[in-house]
This record gives sequence, structure tokens and C-alpha cells, in this order.
Amino acid sequence: MIDPKHLEALSGIVGAENLHSDKAHLRAYSYDATRTYYEPDAVVFPRHEEDVSRILIYCNHHGIAIVPRGAGSGFTGGALPVNGGIVLAMERHMNKILEIDMENMLAIVQPGVINKDLQRHVEELGLFYPPDPASEEYSTLGGNVSENAGGMRAAKYGLTKDYVMALRAVLPNGDIIRAGKRTIKDVAGYNVAGILIASEGTLAVITEITLKLIPKPKYAKSYMGIFPDVEAAMNAVFKSLAEGANPVAMEFLDALVVKAVKEKLGIELPEEAGALLIGDVDGNVPEEVDFQLKVLEESFRENGAQEFRVAEDPAEREKIWKGRRGASPSITIYGSKKLNEDISVPRSMLPKALKAIYAIGEKYGLVVPCFGHAGDGNIHVNVMVDGSDPEELEKGHKAIREIFELVVELGGTLSGEHGIGLSKAEFMEIAFSPAELQLFKSIKKAFDPNGILNPGKMGL
Repeated sequence: MIDPKHLEALSGIVGAENLHSDKAHLRAYSYDATRTYYEPDAVVFPRHEEDVSRILIYCNHHGIAIVPRGAGSGFTGGALPVNGGIVLAMERHMNKILEIDMENMLAIVQPGVINKDLQRHVEELGLFYPPDPASEEYSTLGGNVSENAGGMRAAKYGLTKDYVMALRAVLPNGDIIRAGKRTIKDVAGYNVAGILIASEGTLAVITEITLKLIPKPKYAKSYMGIFPDVEAAMNAVFKSLAEGANPVAMEFLDALVVKAVKEKLGIELPEEAGALLIGDVDGNVPEEVDFQLKVLEESFRENGAQEFRVAEDPAEREKIWKGRRGASPSITIYGSKKLNEDISVPRSMLPKALKAIYAIGEKYGLVVPCFGHAGDGNIHVNVMVDGSDPEELEKGHKAIREIFELVVELGGTLSGEHGIGLSKAEFMEIAFSPAELQLFKSIKKAFDPNGILNPGKMGL
């Protein structure tokens, strides 16, 4: 429980209307998409960068934990105030698009800007901001940077880190720093922006983001490949890319997910469909789009595709994408709780990884439907359990540990886009050596010697 004198002092910084410690606010800011609850002692809405600096100076001096928060849409508990303290909520005031530089094709935004709002704004100007996490309609760009968010378009366009040119941030001692520049090239000094990306609010509080934009492609079409089994689909992924295909997205649904979306959403698919690959291609001339589709179709059919569909209008595109968008809610037919992990492996390892993942599920008697971003090797593995059965939950967590061990053995990683947060912190020792973990802790200590920023996360 925080001393009321601290709340009074912080209220003096931001104004009484921007600090709340009532039960409604504490509850509203106590959880994220993990549905795990930890109440803070107060919620503070900074109005600008100077507020952030003054808040951090005060909290650093008095040892009060600070948890920066965007929209609370994360899947690993990164924004949960596990030690109480202050939730620093950016969405009320620090939510402005500050500048769109058409000549240099960049945007300068505050961390509380919603991802999709920036996308819509720049597309009206003929520009394009590609990172499109599933939470794009409500997740903030500050949160996206802090987790290095991906999305369906990552297969062609990359992750959030590929678009961050510069950051302004406040250190725990209140110092304001600028990391990176507006220039295309910058090799002066350490890549501090790169360290802050995916740091999950454990090193500094981001207050301004400079993002690269690109011209918006003029043409796009959607496609679907229908395969008899998972192995055929996974082989088609890396082999089609090796043949020169460059799809915007290449999303994967396995047989269990196909069954679920057919049952839950009534989507018409062939009875023998054992796996689907769904995606988009784009380009600036129609011939470029047609070439991409031709390469994909030839490669898919060479690797066992039973059918290859192309959407010729928005209605057909909606039919193709309906199953992928409905994958996550549909698989609840297999269990009341899903242990959802976003492992990532080299694309050539996808067939082997999925075969082994299903074997782990069978070992524990659990259903493990998989879907996700096959174009970049990032698969959402869903271990389905009865949430009311402690024994089954324990089996599920054992299966998750084995899956992580498998993934690392194949040259993969614990997370492709969701981050580590709380839920994966215990598995860091699987993926990193003691020397590497010690280096992470040393970096944390250098930025945050008193350990006030987002404590308890990332195994630090």
C-alpha cells in the first residue's frame, strides 16, 4: 500500500484529475489479455514528456514501482503491476500524431497513438505503415514498440523494429534521451533505440516515436491454398519462398483449426482439407501481383495442394480471410482455456516443429491446434485444457515447457511477437545461457539501478 503522501505529491505534478486510486480505476488497470489480475496503488495519466520526467524522478527517489501501459492488449503480462506501484497510462493525453513528413516519408507520434489510426491517416496520403498486429484496432504504438509487435504482413514487410527510426524516452532518473535520428543512415554510437525496442518498459519510458513510412502498393489480391495435411502445407511455405514468392502474408491453419472454424463459423471448406495457407500479395502494377500468384500456385501444387483459390473481389476476399480471423475464438470448442504461445522457428524447420508439437500434445492427452504466421516461421501453439481441472492445467504447463525446449533445439525462440513479460519469464533459462542472462541483467541495472521500471518482467 502506497503512502498517501506520495499520491498527493504525484497529484501535484499531473493534477488531481489525472491521478486515480479509486477501486474502479485500479481494477480497470489491473489486467491485460492474459486475464491475470494485479492491482496497482494508483493510475497516473501524464500530460506530456515533462510530466513523465518529474514522475520518474519522484518515484525513483522514493523506490515506487512504475509500470508503463499502452492499451493492456498484451498476451504475456508485460503491463501487469505485479508489485503494485503506479501504472503510467499513456492513452489519455499522449496520443497524438505530431507530424507526417511527406518528403522524408516518416511519422512522428506519441506512444498512445492507436496503430490502426496511424495506418488510416497515412494511407489517406498515399503512404503505408505495414506492421499490423491482430490488436491493431486498439493497441498503441508505444506498446507495439515495447513488444516489437509483428502481424500478418511481417512475412514481406517485417516487424515494428524495421520501422523505428528514433525514439525519445525518459530514464528512471528523469533524464530525457533521444535514441536514433530521422536519417536513413546512422552509425554514430550504440544502437540505443534497438535496445529499447522489445524491452517491455523495463529500461525507460518511451515518449515519442519516429517511424519510417513507405509508398502504399496500388494493387493487392488474396489467395488460399488447400492441402491434405500439415506437412504438405509447411513444405509449401519455405519452398515457395525459395522459388521467389514474396507474399505480404502467408497464414497457416491446421486441421484442428479448420475443423473448428467450419463448426463454429459455418465456413464451407472441402471435407479433406487438412491445412490451409491464406495470404495476400501486392504490387504497383497488376503484372507483379499476377506473377506472385503464379509462383505461389505452381509451388503449392508441386507440394501437394489440392486447390488454389484467388479472390477476385472484396466479397471473395472476405470469405478467404474469415477463417483466419476467426481461428482464435473458434478453437474454444477443444477446451475452456488455451495456453497460447507464439513460438518462432526457421521456416525450413516448420514441418519438423509441428510434427513434434503434436506428438507432445498426444503424450499428455491434450489437443494442440496451431495457426499463425507461417510465412515468417511464427506459429501460435494453443494447448487446450479444462481450466477448472488443476491436473489438466499442470499437464498443459508441462507440455508448454517441452514445446519451448523443442523450439530452442530447432534454432527457434520463445516468442515471435508477444514478448516475455510474466508468463514466459520462467523459460528464459531455456533460451539463454547464464552469461547472456547476466548481460541482460547488467543492461537493466545500467538503465534502472533502483529497479523501479516494470519490475518482475522478462526474468530480470
